[in-house]
Amino acid sequence: MRAWLLLCLLLFAAPAHAQKSADTLRVSWREAIPDIDPYHNPLRNGLVLSFQTWDGLIARDAQTFALKPLLATSWKFIDDTTIEFELRPNVTFHNGDPFTADDVVYTVNQVLGADPLVAVPSNYSWLAGAEKIDELHVRLHLKRVFPAALEYLAITLPILPQAYRTLVGPELYSRFPVGTGPYRIVRADPDRIQLDRYEGYYAASPKQRPPIAHVVIRQGGDAVSEVDDLLEGRADWIWSYQPERSAEILRNPALQELRSESMRISYLSMDAAGRSGAGNPLTDVKVRQAIEASIDRQAMARTLVPGGARVLDAPCYPTQFGCDAALAVRSEYDPARARSLLAEAGYPAGFDTELVSYLLAPEAKAVAGYLAAVGIRARILQLPTSDAVALAATGHAPLFMGSWGSYSINDVSAILPYFFTGGDNDYARDPELRALIEQAGATTDADRRRAEYGQAIQIITGAALWLPLHPYATSYAINRSLSFRPTADELPRFYLASWR
Repeated sequence: MRAWLLLCLLLFAAPAHAQKSADTLRVSWREAIPDIDPYHNPLRNGLVLSFQTWDGLIARDAQTFALKPLLATSWKFIDDTTIEFELRPNVTFHNGDPFTADDVVYTVNQVLGADPLVAVPSNYSWLAGAEKIDELHVRLHLKRVFPAALEYLAITLPILPQAYRTLVGPELYSRFPVGTGPYRIVRADPDRIQLDRYEGYYAASPKQRPPIAHVVIRQGGDAVSEVDDLLEGRADWIWSYQPERSAEILRNPALQELRSESMRISYLSMDAAGRSGAGNPLTDVKVRQAIEASIDRQAMARTLVPGGARVLDAPCYPTQFGCDAALAVRSEYDPARARSLLAEAGYPAGFDTELVSYLLAPEAKAVAGYLAAVGIRARILQLPTSDAVALAATGHAPLFMGSWGSYSINDVSAILPYFFTGGDNDYARDPELRALIEQAGATTDADRRRAEYGQAIQIITGAALWLPLHPYATSYAINRSLSFRPTADELPRFYLASWR
């Protein structure tokens, strides 16, 4: 084990490979992952990295979303709240340690409270614990009936190595991590992460052995530098870049653009509960309705999303189970009505507030411009993603613009509980709403789930608690020598990419 630590240190000091001739995929993204332990950050880039380097018990097919065996070869429900897994034999972590049921039990214990740094505990609130049957059999116990359990397991439960992580501790593990995935992390600096193909990866994995040997990720730049990296030959792959740079990319014959609508949606959260301070105008439903009426979401979707996008009425992605847009109270663009509502609420001259955002600057500027047109003077506080999320979690964001990809889980249990069941990001704090969402997630009765989620959607939209804006059509720009296929779940799988 200590020899492995020494090897890690040597590998981290090694120079990075470069480009196709060295069989290296160069990625550039602007959102730096503050802690690469897969449980220590809520960022999409962290989830993407996790998919390359850690495996869970179950995999989900990139195109069909069908669930497939991964670290578990099979599973069965013993009863409504117990799932038994048979584990794959002869799997090793990147340091050579064998994978066993002990690692599954350890991982579950970490996410259920042993690790206080777990970033999204709501992803595991349905889990009660894990029980080792023998080295290759383990049972997961659920706190309640939870219909989306297997979906969550396929996305949000990468398995940690008990022996190694216990030996080195969580802090050192975040610097020198090991998993069982198709790539292993050999360097993790604030500005660069390097992955090498794990030559000991098990042949039966549905993820497959990566065709490309190395991946080097440049991170923590800005919206300008990531596109410049691609245009100037320092990167082979970027995503979610500024739309206005598209023309430059398309003029370059060595590059191409790919685009796919994803489950990620942008939203505006409003502090209905008054967490950001006494006297907050946003606690008045008429003010929140005025904000909704002041924003031309159709124009934003048309002009700010490459290729255009649809406007969402319900606070969820349309394909997710329980996302019934027909039950939503629709918000129409009507500046005159917005001014009238503000006057009725006692703010005929408008008011001052703050808009916190980590989205691309044009999105926040568009919202601030619409608000200004009806008298609401919103000072934009544009922050890096991790800083904006942390600020919002403390309750200091009167208005907050963000995006949410539901961890690519096709069920509203992956979005509504995160924003409306009393957690850090709940700016509504509505007991009735919370009860409905929790009840809907605790039954296998599909009709009852639809009904309760539908009632929740009516409350959220009727009280103007949270305004869905539009889904994203995720843009990718790549070197033409790279074969890469985007997926609707917004989880780029570098281990499936190859050189042409």
